[in-house]
Amino acid sequence: MLMKTYIFFLYSCFTILLFPVHAQDKIGEISVHPIEHATFMLTWKNKLLLFDPSTDKERLNKLKSPDIIFITDIHGDHFNISSLKNVDISKSTFIVPPVVAEQLPDDLRQKAHILKNGESANIAGVKIEAIPMYNLPESADAYHTKGRGNGYVVSLGGQRVYVSGDTEDIPEMRTLKDIDLAFICMNLPYTMTIKQAAEATLAFKPRIVYPYHYRGQHGKSDIASYKQLVNEKDSSIQVIIRDWYPSKP
Repeated sequence: MLMKTYIFFLYSCFTILLFPVHAQDKIGEISVHPIEHATFMLTWKNKLLLFDPSTDKERLNKLKSPDIIFITDIHGDHFNISSLKNVDISKSTFIVPPVVAEQLPDDLRQKAHILKNGESANIAGVKIEAIPMYNLPESADAYHTKGRGNGYVVSLGGQRVYVSGDTEDIPEMRTLKDIDLAFICMNLPYTMTIKQAAEATLAFKPRIVYPYHYRGQHGKSDIASYKQLVNEKDSSIQVIIRDWYPSKP
């Protein structure tokens, strides 16, 4: 019994060092590791997938080298060269929209696979689809114009994961099919209200959804009310609430 306790303690310490975050959720074969705002990691069958690494050095430099790094857009809370310097990219492939590829330094551009909206790829056994993300109504001076950034649908074994990026409740989101796990943004004035996010969620009915990227100009969105709006109309959708804005490490 003492030996089992000791082994569990060592495992727990290793996990804390590897993923300096407050929560890890196991969803089928996928583990979800929130980090901060738009930054999070998924692990699946010993593969590490890192999304929008744009946060403190202390939150990134203890991570193992990701197999795939996804970047959704050019804004600093998604694409940050300084933050990328704190990630071990020795074995990483980058998945990026063309506008991000144009701003990558040469050494990183060589590691990038470029996807436009509607394109797909299979990298290291992971099927990746680039999904539009944009503001409504469409306009040339919107925070997020159609065709510039990517949301992603990532297929990990039999599970399909949708990462919204910065978007409103666009038709391309509402018509998604067979999504097991979704990460949905909601912050003003940049993306959606919680009501828009809830209505979109109810339209495409993911099995499990995380509200993320919910800090805007006037503080954090009311994600508890988002959960209530969703579950009042569909209690089968599991809304997982996590603190994506932990105190400084």
